[in-house]
Amino acid sequence: MRGGERRQGTTVDADARPERAERDVKRSKPSRKKRPTILDVAAHAGVSHQTVSRFLQGNGGLKPQTVARIEQAVADLDYRPNLVARSMRTRKSHRITVVLPAMTTFVPSQILRGASAEAQAAGYMLDIVGLEGDERARGDRVRALLDSGQADGVLTFTPIGDIERLGLEHTPTVVVGEYDDQMRSHGITSDGEPAAMIIDYLVSLGHRRFVHVAGSTDWMSARKRREVYLRTVAERGLENYAVVDGDWSVRSGYDAAQSLSADSGVTAVLAANDDVAMGVIRGFQDRGWRVPEDVSVFGWDNQEFTEYFNPSISTVDLDREAMGRQAMKALLARVRQEAEPELHLSLNSRLVLRESTGPARTGEVNR
Repeated sequence: MRGGERRQGTTVDADARPERAERDVKRSKPSRKKRPTILDVAAHAGVSHQTVSRFLQGNGGLKPQTVARIEQAVADLDYRPNLVARSMRTRKSHRITVVLPAMTTFVPSQILRGASAEAQAAGYMLDIVGLEGDERARGDRVRALLDSGQADGVLTFTPIGDIERLGLEHTPTVVVGEYDDQMRSHGITSDGEPAAMIIDYLVSLGHRRFVHVAGSTDWMSARKRREVYLRTVAERGLENYAVVDGDWSVRSGYDAAQSLSADSGVTAVLAANDDVAMGVIRGFQDRGWRVPEDVSVFGWDNQEFTEYFNPSISTVDLDREAMGRQAMKALLARVRQEAEPELHLSLNSRLVLRESTGPARTGEVNR
């Protein structure tokens, strides 16, 4: 019948029972699971809510077994701090801002991953912003961010000018002086010493004549890798056949491999990064040269694809995530007004040995 529906042989007018219809709708709504509170975590862990609060704020001083119980309770209950409510109580945003230049093609993703993990573990959200202008303009923006309360602390990987002029020397601000206005590394991240480790490893495989396909000379990291490469080759009494100027790209590696003379006697290539190494390998393969039987190739950065390329690429791994964590820990100490740990940024370098390197060949390249 029109205007109604048939249920078990009877007709019910849908408009005749508005209260019942409303009750039916309410019953059909899924019940929301109550969000666990700090009191629930305290009860589950068998501690006071003040102890849980100290744990969440990272104030320290708790026994390891107490920390373990609270961590387990947080995991069991899937507890997430209510940052909005906390902000209203404490007048804190519980947000950290990471500053990069506005126009850059390079983002230090591994460093940011480490910084983000450290911030989130402490109950902070991470905002990554690109600020336009020169370092003075960025400094003024950082000052405004802190004054407005939009951020409890600022971690900047790009220059922001004179800290004292900005009045930031006693604020929760950490400047990691590793990059310039275009995010080109010039601090510890530009360390070229792993090049010596690479050469020494290749020497242990019998290699004596090398080529280095370099990165862009605009980057200090490229200049340092070239410098350490040339110094090590000279100190070890080895032969540098050529340093090929490149631009960090796959294409520059490919072109270098294509242009290498068949009678050069080169048995190993040190590439400026993994992209260049991939280009070098493909360039040799297209010439019919085998890697590593004819020529060994070594990359730099341990990008994910190096493990799955054919052949998999030997490379240098730099623990940039640890560097991000160290920087964030220093900033969080300032935010909490604790004794700030000394910021000794370091990159633990290690060689990752894969299929693209092997013993030096004897005789001519098989073509």
